[in-house]
Amino acid sequence: MSIHANRGVIYQGNGTVKVDAIPFPELAIGKRRCDHGVILKVVTTNICGSDQHMVRGRTTAPTGLVLGHEITGEVIECGRDVEFIKVGDLVSVPFNIACGRCRNCKEGKTGICLNVNPARPGAAYGYVDMGGWVGGQADYVMVPYADFNLLKFPDADQAREKIQSLTLLSDIFPTGFHGCVTAGVGPGSTVYIAGAGPVGLAAAASAHLLGAACVIVGDMIEDRLNQARSFGCETIDLKQDGDIQDKIEAILGDREVDAFVDCVGFEAHACGCNHHQESPAVVLNSAMQMTRAGGQIGIPGLYVTEDPGATDDAAKQGSLSMRFGLGWAKSHSLHTGQCPVMKYHRALMQAILFDKIDIAKAVNVQMISLDQAPQGYADFDGGAAKKFVIDPHRMVS
Repeated sequence: MSIHANRGVIYQGNGTVKVDAIPFPELAIGKRRCDHGVILKVVTTNICGSDQHMVRGRTTAPTGLVLGHEITGEVIECGRDVEFIKVGDLVSVPFNIACGRCRNCKEGKTGICLNVNPARPGAAYGYVDMGGWVGGQADYVMVPYADFNLLKFPDADQAREKIQSLTLLSDIFPTGFHGCVTAGVGPGSTVYIAGAGPVGLAAAASAHLLGAACVIVGDMIEDRLNQARSFGCETIDLKQDGDIQDKIEAILGDREVDAFVDCVGFEAHACGCNHHQESPAVVLNSAMQMTRAGGQIGIPGLYVTEDPGATDDAAKQGSLSMRFGLGWAKSHSLHTGQCPVMKYHRALMQAILFDKIDIAKAVNVQMISLDQAPQGYADFDGGAAKKFVIDPHRMVS
């Protein structure tokens, strides 16, 4: 096949990304040929809150890393051993890379595949400590284990019409949904969602899809709270002083919820007059306080093993001060870790295609070009109530 020019979004160090030329992908893993892989022309690729942790310097990500793990693309080349994916297919790429062969993959735990990262279980495109895979905020990208990993859209033309929603299948929609599932959300549930960034908004929309009776979203940015209210959520402004359980009671008539979903993670801040101060365990401790006895807590928010930007030495090693005895006493179930995207993405695709949910509207998708990615990162970091989706082949407007 002919070789095209390729560009990607590259991490330059604390606070800086740039768009620059990168090598065109090959069907190879290191020096070994990858006959089970495909090369994609990227159709859409999204900026994720997890990317921001790296760009803020809150991880050990190396400079020069090509970012991006939320990918939707068109297949332009297939390896010799790819049987069921064809050139021309439009596909969603789960952010977690999975071999389909190991014990965890066979158990459906594709977020912790044992064969795709020599350092630890689990891998992802363009992410620190996740196996060194090249990211997908680029024109073209290589995807391994294609038959197992890729979700083919049944009708490419229909998919392009709904691409602003379908692009969210690679990560944030399944991740938000997974947070709700692991928190036990079901018909009639009362739910608290911590954080109204894109994953929090996706979780709130997912809670409605699962039949929740009342969904309460807490955040410190008014635009994000407005976005949550736009599709029927109750909201709490965490910058305001006052006991959060009093505020829950004012909404529900009860001081506890059935289900709690942490969509904030390790860069959490204290509430009220201390909202400028980092407090990395505050959401987890709030979860155990605010969730009813016997309730469940889903934790799709990211927690890391190393945080060089943490405010105390313990947090720099991922050691947080949690009141775990309270959670034990209340018989809470806590579920952590990466979302196994493949567990959910086909069903959520169907919900989008049959108009059961408008997830793009819920998270306020804004399309940008690859050249606009650095500004998208800056706007996202500033708290914009938008999910920035990059069309690498879009002209700058």
